[in-house]
Amino acid sequence: MVSQSPPDRVDALVVGAGFGGIYQLYSLLQLGLSVKVIDMAGDVGGTWYYNRYPGAMSDSYSEVYRFSWDKEDLQTYPWSHRYVQGPDVLKYLEHVVERHDLRKHMLFNTELLSAQWIESEKLWDIQLSTGATVKATYLITALGLLSRPNFPDIPGLNTFKGTLCHTAAWNNDIDLKGKRVGVIGCGSTGVQVITEIAKYVKELVCFQRHPQYTVPSGDTPVTAEYRAKVNAKYDQLMEQSRKSLYAMGFEESDRSFDSYTPEEQETIFESLWSQGNGFRFMGGGFNDVSTNKNANAAACAFIRKKIAQIVKDPEKARKLQPYDHYARRPLCDSGYYKQFNRDHVSIVDLKETPITAVTGEGIVTTGGKVHELDVIIMATGFDAVDGNYSRVRIQGKNGETLKDHWSHGPTSYLGVSVANFPNMFMITGPQGPFCNIPSAIEVHVEFITEAIKQAEEAAAAASKTGEQKKVVVETTMKAESDWNGVCEKSVEGSLFKETASWIFGANVPGKTLAIRFYFGGLRKFREELQKVVDSNYVGFRPFLES
Repeated sequence: MVSQSPPDRVDALVVGAGFGGIYQLYSLLQLGLSVKVIDMAGDVGGTWYYNRYPGAMSDSYSEVYRFSWDKEDLQTYPWSHRYVQGPDVLKYLEHVVERHDLRKHMLFNTELLSAQWIESEKLWDIQLSTGATVKATYLITALGLLSRPNFPDIPGLNTFKGTLCHTAAWNNDIDLKGKRVGVIGCGSTGVQVITEIAKYVKELVCFQRHPQYTVPSGDTPVTAEYRAKVNAKYDQLMEQSRKSLYAMGFEESDRSFDSYTPEEQETIFESLWSQGNGFRFMGGGFNDVSTNKNANAAACAFIRKKIAQIVKDPEKARKLQPYDHYARRPLCDSGYYKQFNRDHVSIVDLKETPITAVTGEGIVTTGGKVHELDVIIMATGFDAVDGNYSRVRIQGKNGETLKDHWSHGPTSYLGVSVANFPNMFMITGPQGPFCNIPSAIEVHVEFITEAIKQAEEAAAAASKTGEQKKVVVETTMKAESDWNGVCEKSVEGSLFKETASWIFGANVPGKTLAIRFYFGGLRKFREELQKVVDSNYVGFRPFLES
């Protein structure tokens, strides 16, 4: 898609045309501001534009994996299954953009190269990949949590003569039917890919870096009766989500694991397994699976028991069973473990037999074993949360770059603002809430929009009195430090903290381990935001400067 030329000056430049960028654009247009959205992709979709791999789907229910602010659209837009499939997410976002006539405000095939705060002008000077320069009062990043692909350093990777593809840069021209395929990685993406392609490839080898606890998704077609029930209570459903921990569309338990008898505990686990959904399995039956080691161990043992029952080959079952805490992002699947009952599907445990090299023919593991392959799929995840920020130069006050500011790990105020970077806002930036992504995006966008509204109104009021004031919204170092403490406190006692994962940056060699989310839940996070608003934006400097 050919983009139009960007303007020289806008009130706000939004970077990213996924869920966050779309809602932020819509919201700022309601304030009467001039806004442009840029995206390096060729169209809308954000993460979903690139992650078109086979089997891609949301892991939260269809009714909550969408915008809540367009109530008419909630009632009328169709969704066929309990979970939204990848292509349907793209169609939905394209639909929203067309419905609200937003495309004319968007520039595609346009990458943010650098942004520099000009203190004398109180503006952002922004360089784009097209060669254009844009000045903006506000710079808003909607770069996504899971956007920058992570490529492990494997010797010989570029010598492979077959097809090599990362799931986050999927090539739709790849035909896997009848091919010998190796998948490296079995996190959420790897689980989805393996489950889908096992049906039609000639040979499938899962190169497992770390075994996963995953439970059934419970995905089924949606009946007219089910959709009618959702429509009848959509307001209550969305309100319940906003007041929950995870905002995943189910009632979370308020009872502890130890308050039940062993027989009741087993019955509850069985019920959760049959209902499906990873977050429901973690939080729908007991309120302390992520904090109570006995509860967590019981959940782990239950899933391992299921793996042993499902997978017929004892050696495959052994390799698939994890033994760490059940404290990563909870996964769900559409029959992952069953795929290993197929004769042409095998598993290589990379902890036992690591990859030593990739050759022109395939993947070599210790002992000289060569796995001859036609296709290698890298399902190796992302340099998550802050990774996308390190590829661009964003320079705030006093010449400090964001990369330097985060040299000891990413920090923020509320996941939205960074000290010394005035008029810059992040949607789902570091230390935002750990929950359903569209729900997290909405609370951030609404907070950002209200802050900008208040700042613009203050500037307009000042101008009426003849004062020459510029709008500057900037958090303080103390507020940023204090919020880091709040985030650290929110994960105290949690087994998430004891488990190495991308959530803390452990999946990328050399990446600083740091708290990258607020684990207190969406309800408490919304309360924290409201306290800031009610206290006249405590933690921010006054919105106007001479």
